[in-house]
Amino acid sequence: MGHDSTDRPTITVVTPSYNQVAYVGQTMESVRDQEGVEVEHIVVDGMSTDGSLDVLRRYAADATIIAEPDRGQTDAINKGLRRAGGDIVCWLNSDDYFLPGTLQAVSEYFAAHPEAVWLTGDCLIVDAEGKRIQEPVRWYKRALRTLPATAYLGVTNAITQPATFWRRSAHDRLGYLDETLRYTMDYDWWLRLATLGRPAKINRPLTAFRIHEESKGGSAYREQFAEDLTTFRRHNGSRLLGRVHAAHNAAIMRAYDRVK
Repeated sequence: MGHDSTDRPTITVVTPSYNQVAYVGQTMESVRDQEGVEVEHIVVDGMSTDGSLDVLRRYAADATIIAEPDRGQTDAINKGLRRAGGDIVCWLNSDDYFLPGTLQAVSEYFAAHPEAVWLTGDCLIVDAEGKRIQEPVRWYKRALRTLPATAYLGVTNAITQPATFWRRSAHDRLGYLDETLRYTMDYDWWLRLATLGRPAKINRPLTAFRIHEESKGGSAYREQFAEDLTTFRRHNGSRLLGRVHAAHNAAIMRAYDRVK
């Protein structure tokens, strides 16, 4: 694991894990190999049946491995967040991975900007083999994040979950992730964090988000966009912005339908 630096915030990475044996080793190594920052890695596995636990046990010296039944991904993330001891926290799914130097850059940013409550960066999109895909989507979200936060959190969710970090103290004020949400617990959390301040931004790629046949983002986008709109309306009562948000979702779904 990375080396301690006493003048920089420590970081806790929570990894919810369930049956991702093909990818979880790369996830673990991407955290273990981070340099220049003190890292706590908490993995919460819901009793995988595909050999994932055998892979995780190989990293027991570098991470806390919790293996027990859970009520799904959001429950697993909350278990890890409640145990977190770092100044800064995030979650990294067991099929995604950090790029080299990510956590040092994040820790240094928070050290230099004590007023920042949360921070988001750029994120590569990759396929099952790690090949970069959907570059127009990535650049579109980057462009949206140059706009005021009302636009990239109101018209759509342009925040990339694996590249977003926040101060653990935010949980003292906001609680934890909403376990009734299956797809958009991250978007709900961004909208709640936004009540504490706008996100700081780093434009460099921090993480790789993997889309594959078994991933929720790749197989159930209609259900995801329906929950997304419900989540938006829970936090924002503007009918006009709600209609714009719904139209934006519909346009994206049409694009997805064409490439299927």
